[in-house]
Amino acid sequence: MPRSAFARPVAPRAVWRRRYVAWLVLLDALAALAASRTVVVALDEADAGFWDQQVLGGISSFSLVANVGVPLGWLVMLAALGAYDRQALGRGTEELKRVVRANVAMAAAVSFLALGFKKDLSRATVAAIILCLLLYALVARFAARVVLRRIRRSGRASQKVLLVGRLSDALALHEVVTRNPGAGFRPIGIHLPNHPRPGERVTAPVPVYVGWDLVPLVQQLGADTIAVCGPASLESYELRKLAWQMEGTGLNLVVVPQVTDVTGPRIHVRPIEGLPLLNVEEPTISGLSLLTKSVLDRAAALLGMVLLSPVLLAIAIAIKVSDPGPVMFRQTRIGYQGRAFKVWKFRTMYTDAEQRLEALREQNESDGLLFKIKDDPRVTPIGRHLRALSLDELPQLINVVFGQMSLVGPRPLPTEDDDYRGDVRRRLLVRPGITGLWQISGRSDLTWDDAVRLDLHYVDNWSLVYDLGILWRTASVVLARRGAY
Repeated sequence: MPRSAFARPVAPRAVWRRRYVAWLVLLDALAALAASRTVVVALDEADAGFWDQQVLGGISSFSLVANVGVPLGWLVMLAALGAYDRQALGRGTEELKRVVRANVAMAAAVSFLALGFKKDLSRATVAAIILCLLLYALVARFAARVVLRRIRRSGRASQKVLLVGRLSDALALHEVVTRNPGAGFRPIGIHLPNHPRPGERVTAPVPVYVGWDLVPLVQQLGADTIAVCGPASLESYELRKLAWQMEGTGLNLVVVPQVTDVTGPRIHVRPIEGLPLLNVEEPTISGLSLLTKSVLDRAAALLGMVLLSPVLLAIAIAIKVSDPGPVMFRQTRIGYQGRAFKVWKFRTMYTDAEQRLEALREQNESDGLLFKIKDDPRVTPIGRHLRALSLDELPQLINVVFGQMSLVGPRPLPTEDDDYRGDVRRRLLVRPGITGLWQISGRSDLTWDDAVRLDLHYVDNWSLVYDLGILWRTASVVLARRGAY
């Protein structure tokens, strides 16, 4: 296709993105104003240092700096460091990292300005404004991202994606992105580079196109992103030619690597003679990081038991009053390196639950090693509420203190070690967790294969920051009672 066909942008204008950025600018400006006002109220001499109390047209120079200079400088820093770029919008840690960098740059800029104008800088005032600014900005960005993800779950404010590649690769990517609508990708079509083989069935949840020129097809579908599903889907020269054709079109090009379920700091791109090499580092499942995780887990679990002791006592009394029998239930689980241990839980079933299990075996709705059915008649009334809010798992803090479990990790399973075969045994390289990716991704609604995939993904990519993110998301999932029964 001639180069002139791509002389003008063809990507549809993302109205939602412009509105979202406008709201972010407003929130960031309000955060800067709030930081200035907080410091003015908190510190009696907030105007000390390089802010002189000269009156300019009835307005003090401190008020001018606090109400105009700080917000304007903050917005400039955020824009300069890419906090409003579309690649960072709604991307969690990447967006927050850019905000933190802008905050550091803001502190450095204020210091240089004070040095250049030879002003006696009030360190307490500047430090207070910078810290307040960071806190308010992070809270505002987090709230905006939560709203954006909720809007995306309704099908709006998402990138419209045309999947390019072999049908199997395209369907695999379609399954991943539709399972997580909050990520902001909405597949609207599949483009096959080659015609299917005779007799091969082509079935897909979105329309499939064969033999079209890509950019005209994108124009017709109204897509703004082309996702090449795996390098094997196109020859290298075809991928390079596609990138050239998309120049100036306003379209996004996404290439899905064949290395899957590996994310974060383990992946680095190392170009050699124009050839981008994808370096995949070994997962960190031992050493100082694992020791730090263990120490933090035990300390946090011990503190949690102390703080939650009134709640634990109230639950124990409710169980004892509502149904005769023990308050606690203990079951053998397989943990770190295949060691068996007894997991602690509040009892949520009647005392004859094990005897009634065989009669219900045919109603099992789980395709894995766990027995799960909705509206299980063996669950007590108080037990249903405990399960819905995962309160029955709070006693597992005891297992964390004893080093048998972690706050975050793979799901502990009530099975024998011999049942862990092949890749599934890899989940035994770390301690099972009270919560994990399975908890925030569907809980009991997950299939066995999905649960295993999430556990292996966690083992291969875990980090302390990753754990904090899972803990934060667990709260919203539990309160929403999604997938719990």
